Order: sequence, then C-alpha cells, then structure tokens
Amino acid sequence: MTVVTETKPRAAEPTPPPGRPRRTISREAVAAWVLALPFVVLFLAFTAGPVLGSLGMSFTDIKQRDLRTPFAVDGVGFANYAKALSDETFRKAAFNTAYFVVVGVPLTLLVALAAAVLLDRGIKRFQALFKVGYYLPVVTSIVAIAVIWRFVLSPDNGLVNTVLSWVGIDGPNWLASKTWAMPSLIAMAVWRNFGSAMIIFLAGLQGIPHSVEEAGQIDGASAWQRFRYLILPLLRPTILFTSVTTGIGYLQFFEEPFVMTQGGPLDSTLSVSMYTYNQFGFGNYGLATSMAYILFVVIAVVTFIQFRLLREK
Repeated sequence: MTVVTETKPRAAEPTPPPGRPRRTISREAVAAWVLALPFVVLFLAFTAGPVLGSLGMSFTDIKQRDLRTPFAVDGVGFANYAKALSDETFRKAAFNTAYFVVVGVPLTLLVALAAAVLLDRGIKRFQALFKVGYYLPVVTSIVAIAVIWRFVLSPDNGLVNTVLSWVGIDGPNWLASKTWAMPSLIAMAVWRNFGSAMIIFLAGLQGIPHSVEEAGQIDGASAWQRFRYLILPLLRPTILFTSVTTGIGYLQFFEEPFVMTQGGPLDSTLSVSMYTYNQFGFGNYGLATSMAYILFVVIAVVTFIQFRLLREK
C-alpha cells in the first residue's frame, strides 16, 4: 500500500524593493581595518602628512623665522624651483651627483657580478666566509667607514700613499684634490655597496638551470659566449632590480661627502642631497624643499628609463 503525502508549495521569497542594494560589512573586513588602523594612522601622520606639507612648502617663501606663523607665509608659485635651477652651486651639485651615478653604478654592478660569478663558479671552499666578508661593509655604519677611509687616503701616512711610496710613486692628497676627490668617494662607495648587489646576483645565477649552459656547451659555445648570450639575458630581471636600487641610493648620496670632504674642495664633491641639507640649515625651507622635489623627479625619470631599457623583451 502506497502512502501519498502532499507537500505544500514553498512560499516565494519576497523580492527586495527596487533601489540601491544594501551593503553589509563582513566581520573579516572589520577585523582587517582594525588591524590596519595603527599603520594607517602612523602613515598619515608621519609619511603622507609631512610629504604633502613639504610639497606645499616648496611653493611658498617660508623661512626659519616663519615657523611660529607657518600660515602667514606668501605663495610664490614655481619661483623656488626656478631659483634652484638657476643656482650655479645647485647645478654644480647636480653635475657631481650625475658623475657619481654614471660612474659609480655601472662599476658597482660590474664588480658585484664578477664577485658573484667567482663565488658561483670558482670558489667552492669557504664560500660562506667570502660571502660574509664581501657583505660586511654593507651592514657597517657608513660614518665609521667614511672615517676609516679618511685615514686610508691620508696624504702623509695613509695606507694608499704608503703602498705607492714602496714603488716610488708620490701619491696625491686624494680628498683635497679636485681631480681625485670624487673618484676617491666613488671607490669607497663601490667597495661598500657591491656586496649587496653581489648577493642578489649570486641568487640569480644559482636560479638558472644548469641544463641551459650544458646545451650551449654541447652546441660548441665558448665560456664567454655562454655567459654573454645565455646567462646574461636570463639575469635581466636581476640586473634591473640591482641597477634601480643602486641608482636610487647613489642619486641620494650624502654621508660620503659630508663626513670625508664637506663638499670640497671648491664644491667638487658637493651632492644635491648635501646642498639641500645645507639650505635647510640656512633656514631656506621653501628653496630646500623645492630642491628635494627636483631630486625626486630626477629619481623617478631615471628609474623609468632603467625599466624601459632593462625590462624583459
């Protein structure tokens, strides 16, 4: 005997009234904002706020005497930028900075790449010791390094001139010479910074499969041809990253001339960052911030060019 049960049809759900749909905030979203709130507050207070404030200062004639009444200053438009670009000393500092970057960045990357290849292909024993030794200057205080290099380059009893005297060469006063002061700073910067790029290059080399080089070897390519046409193209993202980070750091170089030469002799080692710092010290806040933003634009343009030239094709 079959029992037939009747099921009542399910009532249709009421359709929401036409109009804007209601949005509900999930507990996860609330929790995420609560956790992110300290960072957001600190970012707005100590990063975004000062950046926007300094940008506004660059369009005013604010000076040190105006700190008590910062809203009583007058707007000058782009006058500070025009004054900075027409300043002979600022142009000299810009040339010095370009010299430091154009020579220092490629030299740093070449030394770093050579050291990385040597560690990856040549040195097998005590490799960790060499890594630590090459990287140690990177984590050492730049002020301490600059002071030590001042003694190394001392004209009277410095290590460099002492070694040169052994072969009958009378070394110059490195840091007091307009010809040798900037190359001395570049040499110190390369020695200090190549360890960081070397570690990144070494990681990139170790990430390339050995089968790639083996295939080139089977085809009869020499060691240089394998490196030039197989390894270097695969290292393009690594080269891009190291060139961008190194270039940004070198465009802002400040501690080296500040500690070692004070921008001399005759402003031959004065950098844009150091000249901007000096203008802040003189109380020319509007002019100094305009110089800082000119440097910011240059860094952005140089970085864009590096991405265009070194991006993967």
